[in-house]
Amino acid sequence: MIKVVEWGTGEMGQGLLKFILDRPKDIELAGCIVTNPAKEGKTVGELLGQPCDVKMTTDFEKVLATKPDVICINTQSNLNEVEPQIVPAVKSGADVICIAEKLSYPWASDPERADMFDRLAKENKVSILGTGINPGFMLDALIVMWSSICMRVDSIEASRVNDLSPFGPTVMTGQGVGTTVEQFEKGVADGSIVGHIGFPESISLIAKALGWKIDEIVETREPIVTKVERSTQHVKVPAGWVAGCKQVGKGYMNGELKIHLIHPQQIHPELADQGTGDYIKIIGDPMVNMANTPEIPGGKGTYASTGNYIPLMKDAKPGMLTVVDMPLPRFLAPTK
Repeated sequence: MIKVVEWGTGEMGQGLLKFILDRPKDIELAGCIVTNPAKEGKTVGELLGQPCDVKMTTDFEKVLATKPDVICINTQSNLNEVEPQIVPAVKSGADVICIAEKLSYPWASDPERADMFDRLAKENKVSILGTGINPGFMLDALIVMWSSICMRVDSIEASRVNDLSPFGPTVMTGQGVGTTVEQFEKGVADGSIVGHIGFPESISLIAKALGWKIDEIVETREPIVTKVERSTQHVKVPAGWVAGCKQVGKGYMNGELKIHLIHPQQIHPELADQGTGDYIKIIGDPMVNMANTPEIPGGKGTYASTGNYIPLMKDAKPGMLTVVDMPLPRFLAPTK
């Protein structure tokens, strides 16, 4: 039985809680830490609408004192934002799994903080792992797995085509949905429109696994302008306005393009006759052309991936790890 504490109960956190509660013979939910004081004292059962008497609390020190085996952090994206959660979790002697995009390969954005995480984990003889569907699987770990059947890899091109319609206002704002082209370009310039977070991390993960020394990473963000009106419950987009963001990441080695990642995301892509899916092309020997349609749902893929890594943490080496450092993950069956 693995004692797990969850930190964060938003959409991703709630999905992971359901994953854990479906596996009572393998995983014990030993605590639930929340960042929203309004949830203080309520039970996980009240949150999910299913039986569970574990109470949610903002008192993380009290929960960490119970000495859990694994702490799953589902809160924010950036390293400085999750550091106040990772540090006490590691010091409590627990392994940490976190869905922060920047943690999938923290050396890409903040080598000093990455080294600090690595040093702290080793001092406490525990592991820290960044997970998720993208980065963490679809445009990095899965590519690495496909490369294992190649005699030669010359370059890689992969894309993930998404429907943003199910997401809330925070995602819409970050992707620039509902802006004019001028507002979109201004938002990209001032950093308020970030698009997808994680291309430098994915490119670095692939390069690490293949032994490539990427010396330049270039990212671009372009507006996807709709020809017809589109709307969700959170946003209405007139024709001629921005319905999504096409983001591209390119990794170069000695001036040669080695890794090319493409990620167009928009609301109701079907209104532009655009399907969704995940695609991987490896140029080498043999050639690889993988296509999966429609897209793997990002939320479900993220919390499933996180949950399925839980049993693998006990044998992981201490330190700051990435998915390419871990054994091949696999499905953990429900035990209800």
